[in-house]
Amino acid sequence: MLLMDGDVRSLVEAIHASPVQAVLSVTGAGSQALAWLLGVGGASRTVLEATIPYAQAAFVEYAGRAPGEFASADAASALASAAFERARKLGEDGGSVVGIGCAATIATDRLKRGEHRAFVSSARSEGVTTYALQIEKGARNRAGEEALVSRLILNVLAEACGVEARLALDLRPGEQVGEATS
Repeated sequence: MLLMDGDVRSLVEAIHASPVQAVLSVTGAGSQALAWLLGVGGASRTVLEATIPYAQAAFVEYAGRAPGEFASADAASALASAAFERARKLGEDGGSVVGIGCAATIATDRLKRGEHRAFVSSARSEGVTTYALQIEKGARNRAGEEALVSRLILNVLAEACGVEARLALDLRPGEQVGEATS
């Protein structure tokens, strides 16, 4: 079980203190971010809805289409866009809303051929911003990779909420977070 450290708690409190409301949709990794958000009082001010469309059929139903690849920038953007539409429907009239989507592939109980990576998108009326993280395969166990992706999700949500603080990601040499806006 991943415990919430003081830095995570402080960032979540700052997110909850902002006027932004969010719908979050994560698949492949990122569920710890949802637990952290809900584990701090005030979550009802921030979280309108959280979903985990884990099966491919659930993803397609939620996002409205199948991406070219399920752990990709396109997939995260599709999840964030669908989450943003949900946030617009569920949010307070005239309030600021954001959709957050995460599509990832991380360590599991079997050897994976491909790279471990995560894509986190933030969708707002101004557009979609996607962050890509390549994770060094074998450097962390599943819990470590889950925590890394969840910290990135909280950082992306903090950015959308206008919160200046960020969590350290403790990236290894060669790991980096790239950003693209559409």
